[in-house]
Amino acid sequence: MRFLLLLLAAAACHAQIVPYVEGLVTRGDLSGAQAMTARYRHEFGNAPETLAAMSWLARGEFKEHHYDKALTDAEEVQGLVKSSLALRKLDSEPYLPLALGASLEVQAQSLAALNRRSEALQLLQSAERQWSGTSIVGRLQKNILLLTLVGHPLPEIRGVADTWRGKPVLFFFWAHWCVDCKAMSPVIAKLAAEFEPRGLVVVAPTRLYGYTAQQEHVTPAEEKLVLKEVFDRYYAAIPNAIVPIDASNFDRFGASTTPTLVLADKRGTVTLYHPGAMPEQALREAIQLVER
Repeated sequence: MRFLLLLLAAAACHAQIVPYVEGLVTRGDLSGAQAMTARYRHEFGNAPETLAAMSWLARGEFKEHHYDKALTDAEEVQGLVKSSLALRKLDSEPYLPLALGASLEVQAQSLAALNRRSEALQLLQSAERQWSGTSIVGRLQKNILLLTLVGHPLPEIRGVADTWRGKPVLFFFWAHWCVDCKAMSPVIAKLAAEFEPRGLVVVAPTRLYGYTAQQEHVTPAEEKLVLKEVFDRYYAAIPNAIVPIDASNFDRFGASTTPTLVLADKRGTVTLYHPGAMPEQALREAIQLVER
């Protein structure tokens, strides 16, 4: 009986190590995350879960502005993932792509923070070619755009007429299952109500995923009904929002993170590219800049 309980405890630990380490890093307890990952690595070796946990340590080092250490840690994770792929494909399980994507992201961000932007961009572009057709490409595209998009023309948006041309425009990429998008919606609605009379256009691109929060597999027709229900419940307060439904928009804007916010001025030049939620005041200040 004791042996069975130990096995069950080990299995639970095996399943939970990544969210545990993520939680510690998010709370700023980097030493605790390091200790937990070290114990797990001693027990299970360089399992995919170990590498994903180690990638969170690299993110923690970056968060603490320890850029050289973050770069070294991320490079180690990348090398270990490469060794693991001698026996399997990248997307054969969930943690290897998580570890590899995070390691490349942290390397690029650390290089950029160390004023080595050209190296960061070269790393990401090389990885994008190498891992074409895998699940991490969207993440790589997002990081490439973080380095390149601001100051350049907007990518093409499909699925709707370009009625915003000549006006400042805020793009709010959202997904029907995204909790952070729903939390961001009142901020978007408030700012849209404030700035839409002064010319701001809000475009809220979304896409089909083939699943919903309740069902693993749905038809496009079924998912569109869910989209409408979610939009009517959470996003209808955004005045005159344009809602194109096209997955290719997410690819061109690197919107692997939802929400993703993109702001452009009247000339169609991108002034803000922000994966993730954004504080209301910071977004208001960015909008005030483009309406001038």
